[in-house]
Amino acid sequence: MDPSLSTIDAFSALALQVKCQAVNRASDRTTARTIMQAAINALGPQIAAAKAFIGTDCRLVVLPEYWLTGFPLKESLSAWAEKACLAMYDPIYEALGEIAQQQKIFLAGNAYELDPHFPDLYFQTCFVIDPSGSLILRYRRLNSMFAPTPHDVWEPYLDQYGIEGIFPVAKTDIGNLAAIASDEILFPEVARCMTLRGAEIFLHSTSEVYGDARSPKEAAKLSRAVENMAYVVSANTAGIANTPILEASVDGGSKIIDYQGRVLTEIGAGESMAAFAEIDIAALRRYRRRGGIKNLLSRQRLDAYAQLYQTASIYPANAMTQGPVERSHFAQAQKSTIERLAERGMI
Repeated sequence: MDPSLSTIDAFSALALQVKCQAVNRASDRTTARTIMQAAINALGPQIAAAKAFIGTDCRLVVLPEYWLTGFPLKESLSAWAEKACLAMYDPIYEALGEIAQQQKIFLAGNAYELDPHFPDLYFQTCFVIDPSGSLILRYRRLNSMFAPTPHDVWEPYLDQYGIEGIFPVAKTDIGNLAAIASDEILFPEVARCMTLRGAEIFLHSTSEVYGDARSPKEAAKLSRAVENMAYVVSANTAGIANTPILEASVDGGSKIIDYQGRVLTEIGAGESMAAFAEIDIAALRRYRRRGGIKNLLSRQRLDAYAQLYQTASIYPANAMTQGPVERSHFAQAQKSTIERLAERGMI
């Protein structure tokens, strides 16, 4: 570890808003990898220029969701796995590690990833790479509408990775880092479980509609920051190119929110490095240790909710333990869940 990174009380973080060049129209894996490599080649100079502007105390860069490949549209699970997914020790991670090492930053992002323990599936994975170039955090998205998640192979996944692999937190010299993928910001349990494991900064890679009207995700970002007394660094795409969806549909609004829910920086549409702000980790820790009505963490009574959570199963676990499924599985699973909730009188 670079000695300049030790005992950091405050530093600058950047939510880097870049355009995604999707691989959906790539005819094969080789063509798709060429598109991915072009994104990597562009990223290094972009981060170097941003850091030169922000200053040498820029220690954390968060990339948007889908920045490397886009997302599957009509592709089957096997087709997307072949074309767009990374191996757990992929050369692309090595290339990103070189960027992190050169720029002396923690680099967070999101990609679709294969896992040899679950060869028929892929997972949408948030990652963090440290300034030595090592991948120090790998979080697989738990709540997804159209992709496999660890919950779909719950028992074998827990056997393989344990609960710490479900809700990973990286304890680093710039604070305790945790990752949240896209609309999982709408699921308060995800952030809360990571907070229970020590998370102080949520790295939110997203690709979402941004506009003047405040969306549910905007409210959720503020809520996750306030209720967990944590920073949220949220990086959105500057559009997704090369799909039938109009590319500016998911463009703008990258922001950083502090542990009291204050928006420290927020930008509009287009590729930009303007969403940067100071992360004062020492101030956060003082705030968490201060008594009073605002210390929400110290006022939690989690045992009061535990029994209801244990008995109120909603979306079924282990839905993919028998192997791959067709894309129609996801819509049918949701339909069945809604019907079951209605029968129970929950909706």
